[in-house]
Amino acid sequence: MGPSEQPGIFSTTRWSVVLAAGGSSSPAAREALERLCRAYWFPLYGYLRSKGSTPHDAEDLTQEFFARFLASDALRTVSEERGRFRAFLLASLNHFLANEWDRLRAQKRGAGQTPLSLDAATAEERLRMEPGTDLTPERLYERRWTLTLLDTVLERLETEMVAAGKAAMFDALRGFLSDAAGAMSYTEAAARLDMTEAATRKAVQRLRQRYRELLREEVAHTVGAPHEVESELRHLLAVFAK
Repeated sequence: MGPSEQPGIFSTTRWSVVLAAGGSSSPAAREALERLCRAYWFPLYGYLRSKGSTPHDAEDLTQEFFARFLASDALRTVSEERGRFRAFLLASLNHFLANEWDRLRAQKRGAGQTPLSLDAATAEERLRMEPGTDLTPERLYERRWTLTLLDTVLERLETEMVAAGKAAMFDALRGFLSDAAGAMSYTEAAARLDMTEAATRKAVQRLRQRYRELLREEVAHTVGAPHEVESELRHLLAVFAK
């Protein structure tokens, strides 16, 4: 049983906190929901762009959606049956697009509120760097969700390493977290860090183990029950591999 699957720990993950709140708007649930939205707004923005929205309209739509989604009545729609946050968020956006946007366009958008700070310029740059594909907007959404999750895990790991005074080690060894061709060899990394090759291999092993732990923790933040972690992780990695 991994750390994120232990009952006492899992009950504090973000989506499970939101689900546990049910129809209430407890401060803990609202904070957990907002943190999730801040982490995963880009896949929604990319979904809107894939559906044909201009950058300006996609930014407006994303902001307006979150203004309403993060309102106190948003939690009343949350239930265990809604499933994983990834699917719930996309379903909520599609509901918003089908039932709310036309009516709200005539009103003042978001009542002057900007619930999330969206970096649309960076988002557009990320979209431009994506390879051409014939995937549907829904499949692209899942792929972008996976990439966002992996980026979040890498940032968490880097923050930990920097805080531990191991920034140089992380910079030298981060390439070993992927199977990218042309990654630095153990011999080269050892020379760069002034370590033996055996010590370097051990450091890479520890880094990979911590990465896997953080990956499971991050996935746990987006599902409602411990038993869903493995299946969600398998699904996302399968999406990423295609």
